[in-house]
Amino acid sequence: MTLWLVSMVLFIGSALLGGINYVVTVLNLRTKGMSMTRLPLTVWAFTITAILGILSFPVLFAAALLLLFDRSFGTSFYLSDIYINGAPLHYSGGSPILFQHLFWFLGHPEVYIVLLPALGLASEIISTQSRKPIFGYKAMIGSMLVIAFLSFVVWGHHMFITGMNPFLGSVFVFTTLLVAIPSAVKVFNYLATLWKANIVYSPAILFAIGLVSFFISGGLTGIILGDSALDINVHDTYFVVAHFHIVMGSSAIFGMFAGIYHWFPRMFGRMMNRKLGYLHFWLTILSVYGTFFPMHFIGLAGVPRRYYANTAYEGFSGIININSLISVFAILGAFAQLIFVINFFYSMYRGKKAVQNPWKSNTLEWTAPVEHVHGNWPGEIPTVYRWPYDYGKPGAEDDFIPQTVPYSQTKSSNLEGEE
Repeated sequence: MTLWLVSMVLFIGSALLGGINYVVTVLNLRTKGMSMTRLPLTVWAFTITAILGILSFPVLFAAALLLLFDRSFGTSFYLSDIYINGAPLHYSGGSPILFQHLFWFLGHPEVYIVLLPALGLASEIISTQSRKPIFGYKAMIGSMLVIAFLSFVVWGHHMFITGMNPFLGSVFVFTTLLVAIPSAVKVFNYLATLWKANIVYSPAILFAIGLVSFFISGGLTGIILGDSALDINVHDTYFVVAHFHIVMGSSAIFGMFAGIYHWFPRMFGRMMNRKLGYLHFWLTILSVYGTFFPMHFIGLAGVPRRYYANTAYEGFSGIININSLISVFAILGAFAQLIFVINFFYSMYRGKKAVQNPWKSNTLEWTAPVEHVHGNWPGEIPTVYRWPYDYGKPGAEDDFIPQTVPYSQTKSSNLEGEE
């Protein structure tokens, strides 16, 4: 455990340096013409994620360091007073609840450190493969900033049963439920982008739509867990496992898969197999819902999480068949990932060779040649003239206009403007 704490200190230090590096790079090293309002939403998401890490990781650093002192140097930051038969044996003055506060102050922003990059990838993919401008570009940025801010004032909803003052609990309930507003903005904008769109049904957009599905269904159960009166009844049950793994775990993984399928041609110059991609998606989404959706019901029945044999506890014997069903879907989901692994490595070497811009995207990375060269571009670094989501413009020669095309080269003045 002591070695683990030392490794956590080193890991947090590296994460801080990486986050600072990313933020400084985005602020200072954008190409000519690339204003902050012309950044792709992926870069916005990564930047906000880096800021979250910079602000929250030092708190976990302090928590690990104090625990290391308690274990190795005789301090008592987390050790409370010890009594034997009512008589004081040892006065420490510390509190184990302090560790929970420090951990969850990092733990909740960490949810969005994992989720926001996936949402950024989904924004790019949904717009590109819907052949429509992203709906509410500035609202999407604003919603991510609001989510980032609120993630720092909701950590107490993990601690409703620690005996906190009910008024303080009500404050955390209020701030937690506020997160639903910017989250709803993002969902609405995704759906508005998809509405009546000319969608290219690639594996990438299917996984992106799956992410939005998880974000909605998992977020609804978050309203229950964010209410202190309801959370007390399902705290530390399988209901929490179901919520967490749908809204954060599966959403982030689906965002990762969407990003791999979308940017695979850019990374390796080859296309992934579509049929295997479709098979991977449908088996995975069915497995995720089949695994975690039933957990809501066994959680409401009171089954504690981390118990491997629920039949050992009176009143839970009727749950065993649901657990068996969950296990079947979990195993099916594991096998589905083998399809992805095979597709990934086979396509890396034997996949169909990709053209420079197979998705007809207008962000900068697709203007670089397929053959990787030092610095990505063989000549001058490109200049940006417009926002990154010019799709479906009336009067344009194609249904997209790359960021590197000046307004003077478009056919008519009605093509100008960035939203």
